[in-house]
Amino acid sequence: MERKDIKHYLIMAGSTNHMLRGDKLLKDEGIETALVPAPSEYGSVCAIAIKVKAEDRQRAENLLLENNITIQGIYPDIPKKLSGLVAKLMDSVISDEFIAVLKKVEEGEELTFEDIVLLLKTERKAEMDALFATADRMRQEIIGDVVDIRGAIEFSNICRKDCKYCGIRKTLPELERYRMTEDEIMEIVHELHRMGLQTVILQSGEDLWWTPDKIVALIQRIKAETGMRITLSIGERPREEYALYKEAGANNFLLKIETTNREIFEFIHPDDDYDHRIQCSQWLRELGYINGSGSIIGLPGQRPEDIARDILFFKDMGINMIGIGPFLPAKGTPFEKYPPGSVDMTLKAVAVTRIVCKRVFLPATTALASLDPDGQTKALKAGANTIMLINTPAKYRYNYQIYSHKNMIDLKAAIKAIKEAGRKLPPYLKVNVEGLEDAGYAEK
Repeated sequence: MERKDIKHYLIMAGSTNHMLRGDKLLKDEGIETALVPAPSEYGSVCAIAIKVKAEDRQRAENLLLENNITIQGIYPDIPKKLSGLVAKLMDSVISDEFIAVLKKVEEGEELTFEDIVLLLKTERKAEMDALFATADRMRQEIIGDVVDIRGAIEFSNICRKDCKYCGIRKTLPELERYRMTEDEIMEIVHELHRMGLQTVILQSGEDLWWTPDKIVALIQRIKAETGMRITLSIGERPREEYALYKEAGANNFLLKIETTNREIFEFIHPDDDYDHRIQCSQWLRELGYINGSGSIIGLPGQRPEDIARDILFFKDMGINMIGIGPFLPAKGTPFEKYPPGSVDMTLKAVAVTRIVCKRVFLPATTALASLDPDGQTKALKAGANTIMLINTPAKYRYNYQIYSHKNMIDLKAAIKAIKEAGRKLPPYLKVNVEGLEDAGYAEK
């Protein structure tokens, strides 16, 4: 008998392949689903669950079993209550309004737009500390202490778009352009695989030399030679291309909205269409990708209300990976003289996103590390649970700078941030003992 207080259930499939097939099957049958990171008690940090409404639970289970989809378990999606949260803050210098919002978090209630704005606007140190601690506890109880590490390869800095903030925009005259070969990419992929990493991120400008056939061949080669999970970040493409890459073996896709303020979006993207960007995200979700998006904090004209709408967009769209970083100016662009975004506002946005969206992958972004040397540690303490390494070959990486003075995060820097945040290395990581000891870790 179904519990009346449970609104959703989480279905854990027997494998990633069964999860993705099952999610598509349920969608095709008209059942509303979302792919969400599984709670730590139900699986590893990378495990993904199919979230369905309570009234669809039995039908979904029957459909999956009838179509030979292995089900590992079906669990109630119980609202996360953070008991004792507010009691610990009663001696702090915190406003009654702020306490009231945190009380809602403690009780597992959904936050309103106004609640989110209030959290984002605070500038009191005691309130920001309370916000970060709340997000960190939410992260710990839902996702666990392991930090997921992924490797990024920026394989082409050629782009057909002319975004005003971007350091690889098509009209940037002095940039030395490059395009890695498939063999060059595979050399780095194998290096990541030897490190034990499970996910490679293939990122580029919108370089149409990389045709669907070439991208499919690369995906298939990575799968055949390493079996690694693949995240694509190659921009806006037709739906049929997204479908092709998914069928070839791509698992995740990162396409940032950057801002849900239509006017700001159109100002920074002279040759992009806001509605089309939204459509692309919807296609990716429909096709069963682990769907990535994100925002830039500190864009011209942006207000806390805009950031609050971004966070609600991520929640409503069922976004699984949310990259939130500060705006950083890039030399030679129209925004070269604009001030960088705020570290504090970026951290507040990360924290509120964890509280609102809960079961998501939240990177401690490279942009934050570029603005503040301790930025990744601070983000990990404010709800983040993922770090992306920059693995682009040295001869290319300094020509792939969407913003100037980019911090080239390597494994040593990632381990340092994880140690300083008091978090755990992923168990799949294969690192020599000397490297671990350099960063303060002893052999496990």
